[in-house]
Amino acid sequence: MIRIMAADQVPVSEILARKSILADVSGTVAEILADVRANGDAALYRYCAKFDGVQLDALEVTPEETEAALSSIEPEFLQVLKDAAANIRAFHEKQVRPGFIMDGRHGALMGQRVVPIEKVGLYVPGGTAAYPSTVLMDAIPAKIAGCSEICITTPPGRDGRIAPAILAAAKIAGVSRIFKVGGAQAVAALAWGTETIPRVDKIVGPGNAFVAEAKKQVFGQVSIDMIAGPSEILVIADGKSDPAVAAADLLSQAEHDRMASAVLVTDSDALARAVSAELERQIPLLPRAEIARTSIDSNGKIIVVRSIAQAVEISNALAPEHLELCVENPFDYLADVKNAGSVFVGRWCPEALGDYYAGANHTLPTGGTARFSSPLSVDDFVKKIQYTYYTRPALEEAAEDIALFARQEGLEAHARSALSRFGGEKA
Repeated sequence: MIRIMAADQVPVSEILARKSILADVSGTVAEILADVRANGDAALYRYCAKFDGVQLDALEVTPEETEAALSSIEPEFLQVLKDAAANIRAFHEKQVRPGFIMDGRHGALMGQRVVPIEKVGLYVPGGTAAYPSTVLMDAIPAKIAGCSEICITTPPGRDGRIAPAILAAAKIAGVSRIFKVGGAQAVAALAWGTETIPRVDKIVGPGNAFVAEAKKQVFGQVSIDMIAGPSEILVIADGKSDPAVAAADLLSQAEHDRMASAVLVTDSDALARAVSAELERQIPLLPRAEIARTSIDSNGKIIVVRSIAQAVEISNALAPEHLELCVENPFDYLADVKNAGSVFVGRWCPEALGDYYAGANHTLPTGGTARFSSPLSVDDFVKKIQYTYYTRPALEEAAEDIALFARQEGLEAHARSALSRFGGEKA
């Protein structure tokens, strides 16, 4: 059963505590990375047999497999994928920003160019479950950014195939190539390249503890988006909220995995008790009831506060991945939200809307990292190149200031570099 606590009667540390049962897999991951780096495709085939239970003939998905997947998808769901993709595309197109150029004195110019990262790798969880939403959320911003090559790695099922929904989503999103590789070995392949899988410049996407650790270890060799942890939701609800709805929203994250965190913060004792009862009623009805039960019992909590303003303060301290504002006049509180991955405003905006359909990205900072991190966006797939152009008069005006600054730092060669263009005039 979920814990209920009064915010003013328990230590702040207990309110803000996040339980974690992550095992230390760093040694195992390091061995896998080294193996793939040294042995390429041969290591990938071995790990596929060992972890996925299938002997593959080829690592790359063929165009024929993709076309077969498209033809096998129910037309109704295929249209939903296309509609979701359109929403995601429309939202992320607003994130595109141009470079700039600014004029200086004496004809000097400075500017910044925004250019796409050339090659990106998207990790998509798979195997026992298919997540086409992850494909759309990660690939569409990369496509909008202008990345020239977008590759997916995802573990195959025991039949050696990738789920048709993933292949269909990849086709809709404009993915270049798809590979039947999962786990830390997929991250290694993307980081260093193999005979089949190209080396990329950035790896994005969620995964299990092995994938997260692998991304952490290859960072610096390639860029990564973030180190994703267990899913989180924090629901702020007032006394007018429907307890059945609040419980359903909490369970929408609790069913992800046993380490997921579901938190309700409310100013109503009655709602707190009603939501607790609703969780007990709804959990047994879920196909993933065992997972949801462990999540709620181990990591779930209901925090009773004096006011919604205090609830927002607690939310800012927790910096949740998903935040729902299920209150009267929710826009009155939106400006006070400082730390959250994605905010769902009002009673008619469940977190599941963001997971699949509305258009805002669902790859979000977890574990409190929303204090300093942002959702995945077009910005994650571009880099900035700055440039400076000075004329002789412009440099002549600045040269002595540059030299003075350089000598203040004890860097005489810097000073002489600025002055040398004028011969003995300034040196």
